[in-house]
Amino acid sequence: QVQLVESGGGLVQAGGSLRLSCAASGGTFSISAMGWFRRAPGKEPMFVADVTWSGRSTAYLDSVKGRFTISIDNAKNTVYLQMNSLKPEDTAVYYCVAASTGRKYNYWGQGTQVTVSS
Repeated sequence: QVQLVESGGGLVQAGGSLRLSCAASGGTFSISAMGWFRRAPGKEPMFVADVTWSGRSTAYLDSVKGRFTISIDNAKNTVYLQMNSLKPEDTAVYYCVAASTGRKYNYWGQGTQVTVSS
């Protein structure tokens, strides 16, 4: 099994920055991609960004393009989400995810709260 441990969430003012990190352990040999989802209060989780194990392919939610950057460190089995120019609408619980096949995410972290004040 794969376990995902997140860190870096917190409270930040609009326009500020945060960097989320997620370290994978366990059966990491099976990971094909890692990424992030987020869930705002009362809403369903939605895709934010992901990156393949090689780091060569990334994808982003349209509303975060140009502001968020995802990266992966294979040696540390860790994925990062650098979030710049944060907006109040970015407020959500952010979940780290990992896939064992393609980009079908079957492993989820516990979630970390990101709150952006106006």
